[in-house]
Amino acid sequence: MSKSEGAEGKVREIRRKTRRKYSAEEKIRIVLEGLRGEESIAALCRREGIAPNLYYSWSKEFLEAGKRRLMGDTKRQATSGEVRSLRLENSQLKELVADLSLKNVMLKKAWLVRATIWISDAFYSSREDGNHPAGGGVIPAGEADAT
Repeated sequence: MSKSEGAEGKVREIRRKTRRKYSAEEKIRIVLEGLRGEESIAALCRREGIAPNLYYSWSKEFLEAGKRRLMGDTKRQATSGEVRSLRLENSQLKELVADLSLKNVMLKKAWLVRATIWISDAFYSSREDGNHPAGGGVIPAGEADAT
């Protein structure tokens, strides 16, 4: 084995290890060219440098996506900007819920304190006025024995 053959072998190994990433637009272009039928799928794949089974999987995904869209299924993947925006909105809403819950608890406690004071004031004032349901007002200390 000569030095040049060894170098070519290493280059081939490096090419196999690195994979090309195709954008959605490139995949669509390749699939549409195959669907036009102007050249064979094998020739198209050789020209684009892809395996035929990869072309057929892209073609299947493309046609299934079109079918879902025509049937009214409009689900799609959210973009990273949309995800970031939704996460921010979610955290703001959680903070709002926490603030409102805290205010609700504070108002309930304040109402409970006021209701307790009001009930005790009403109880003692009715006893002093003589309007207590059990009858009579407050009996002074020395008169209880006289009855």
